[in-house]
Formats: sequence, structure tokens, C-alpha cells
Amino acid sequence: MPSDLVQVGYVSGAYGVAGWIRVKPFSDDADALLNVKTWWLDKPELHDSDVMQVKIHGGDVVAQLVGVVGRDAAEALKGAAVQVPRSHFPALSDGEFYWSDLIGLTVENMQGECLGRVADMMSNGPQSILRIAALIDPAADTNVTAPERLIPFVEQFVVRIDRAANKITVDWGLDY
Repeated sequence: MPSDLVQVGYVSGAYGVAGWIRVKPFSDDADALLNVKTWWLDKPELHDSDVMQVKIHGGDVVAQLVGVVGRDAAEALKGAAVQVPRSHFPALSDGEFYWSDLIGLTVENMQGECLGRVADMMSNGPQSILRIAALIDPAADTNVTAPERLIPFVEQFVVRIDRAANKITVDWGLDY
């Protein structure tokens, strides 16, 4: 099993009656799903699965996998995480990032105040959004819930991404 597996989507159900699956990708372009010829599925247990055919259909990806024959076999994979090795992702241009590269980075505003850590990324259509989970002080009262912040991933708010320092600098106040 590759050590650099990254979840890029999940099986949302069957597509047709011949055993094709429908995958909901985590990114709009789905490059990793379209270009990698072996996916790793976690249902019934983590295993590799060779892709015979794959294409975009609406906002989803549909694929025919080796060994998945018939609608019932495809439906049995519903809910499975679809993972691919990060080393097989298509190369990016300078200044471009995969969502998985940003998850876990600390987020600070321009005043040096820590807003939290990137917990997830999501899309609202026009742009991606950073979902920031506040860092919890272990000595703090555990009954207090820290606020989650949603910051649009656009130049207006995202000032700098420094992957070497594991930090994103944003133009965003603590009181937003």
C-alpha cells in the first residue's frame, strides 16, 4: 500500500447496470481521478482497484473498475473512500495547490494572530473556501466551543501560502 494515499472523493452509488460506479470528487476538475489508473477503495477493506474506463458525467466522475460487474457490485461500494497516491497527482504550476496540500496548515492574520488550522476545504461554486478550526488550549475550559471560520480562498483574503513554514497568512480579523 502506498504511504502517500490521499482521499480525492467517495463512491456515491452505481451508474447504470453494467457495474460502473459514480464518484463524488472533492475538487471541481477531478484531475487525480481522471489520470490515475489505480484507485484505492476502503470497502470492504482497503484495496487497490484498476480503472478500466473513467469520464466526467455532470459534476461527478463515473468509472468502470476491474472486477466490479453488475449494478449490485457497484452499489456495494457506495460510501467507499476513493484514494490515490499523492505522488501520482498531475503536476501543478507555480502558485497552484491541491486542497490536500493546505489541510493542516496554521492560519494567521496579518497582525500575527492565530486563527486556527485548516481543517477542510470546500467549494461553494465560484470559489473554494478554507474551513478553519480554532486551536484548542488543553488547559482551557473544555465546555467552551471554539468558533469555526470560513474564509474564501481568493486573493483578496489569502495573502501568502508558505508550505515550508506550514502557514497561510490571511487578511481576516479575529472578530469576523
